Amino acid sequence: MSQSDYAAALERYEMIVSDYPDLKVKGAANKYTSMNGNMFSALQKDGVLTVRLSEAEKKAYNEEHGTSDVISYGSVLRGYVYVTPEIWTDDAKLRALFKQCVSHAQTLKPKPTKKT
Repeated sequence: MSQSDYAAALERYEMIVSDYPDLKVKGAANKYTSMNGNMFSALQKDGVLTVRLSEAEKKAYNEEHGTSDVISYGSVLRGYVYVTPEIWTDDAKLRALFKQCVSHAQTLKPKPTKKT
């Protein structure tokens, strides 16, 4: 993926996140969002967005879209799904999926901060 393609993907990701004033895209090398210490979305190096859903939502999403587990650095990311190109290019569908993702993130138990 070219730098300009990644920059366009990052711009789209930031646009979706900007719908939520309390959220921001974080990370210097790996872009992601988090809430209460829980990461719930990430833009992969290849420009593919992954979002975290409940296990039931993930199963239904994977069955409906024919997607598989998200694997990062050799590990399956529990609860994450790949955003399909069909959803990525459709503002309404992308916003709906991200809203579902944010709603799930709000239910996760807060993690203690490691910063002092």
